[in-house]
Amino acid sequence: MRAVTNNQRATANFDLDLLLQRVNKRGQDALVTLAFALSLSAVCSAFAQSFPLKDKAVSIVVPFTAGGPTDRLARDMAEALRKPLGVNSVVVENILGAGGAIATQKVARAAPDGHTILIHHIGMATMPSLNRNPGFKVDTDFTFLGMIHEVPMSIVARPTMEANDYKQLSAWVGKNKDKVNLGNAGVGSASHLCGLLWQAAMKTEVATIPYKGVSMAITDLMGGQIDLLCDQTSNTMAYIEGKKIKAYAVTTPKRLPQPTFSQLPTMQELGVKGFQISIWHGAYGPKGMSDETQAKWNAALRQVLTDPAFVKKQQDLGAVMITDKRTEPQEHRKFVLSEINKWSPIIKAAGVYAD
Repeated sequence: MRAVTNNQRATANFDLDLLLQRVNKRGQDALVTLAFALSLSAVCSAFAQSFPLKDKAVSIVVPFTAGGPTDRLARDMAEALRKPLGVNSVVVENILGAGGAIATQKVARAAPDGHTILIHHIGMATMPSLNRNPGFKVDTDFTFLGMIHEVPMSIVARPTMEANDYKQLSAWVGKNKDKVNLGNAGVGSASHLCGLLWQAAMKTEVATIPYKGVSMAITDLMGGQIDLLCDQTSNTMAYIEGKKIKAYAVTTPKRLPQPTFSQLPTMQELGVKGFQISIWHGAYGPKGMSDETQAKWNAALRQVLTDPAFVKKQQDLGAVMITDKRTEPQEHRKFVLSEINKWSPIIKAAGVYAD
């Protein structure tokens, strides 16, 4: 047998140590790879789950104060959506600030799992002009789910207003335009937009008084602190019926059927051409929502729009359910983009911004 030298033993030991190190290294790498694969599998499995996720509430984000028309709509929808969505809980979250941009930005950045959506009105189309850097892009950062309804606007005044019809009101504004106060519920609100359109149609400018919510504006209108307001029928109906404010016109192409408004002329009838505005509402999710989840949401919304109890609540406030193609996501998106183009020059001409 050939003798093994000390150098050969050392070399053999070195080779064995190196081999063991390589085996251990490969084993560690394999464990790391396995751990990563298991982690990735868990993440993929979570995202692969169909909407709705078990035991997770659906959150409807509203960019306005509680008690306003968008909030009331969201709360009525929260109740009506549970069954068609197949969830136990639908909550409403009011997030204020920057004319609705803060709430809208939150939804844009939310997980696209279908559990966070936004209900917004016409402000979805005016934010790109009112907020010069809102932190999102309406056309690319959202999944459009469908439109819900439209609410007409009404021209109203303090109860002590001298004018008894719109012709007299128009003449009074012409004589007193340096003293007239036109209230609104804040920059970017429905009443703010209606006021901008009204001034543009009348080719006049009056002092505007922004409030933090429509309830404050109506309180001051009843008290005579402001003269005029152009706001949604869902907000003004009860005060008109109680004769706490005066009503002069509605902003729809045709007169409204509700007894409170049926005697009021439209702005078109009064000769104010082009003055037509309704405050529409739509539902939006974050971008990246799966086709399946988008389809489930759209189907649920369509079901709610035919729910007799939900429809009656909205119609009692003067709202009109949307039944045309705008209930479809693609038509909804197309309509919103056309509204952005409509409002952009009006807002820029006014030079009023929410940021």
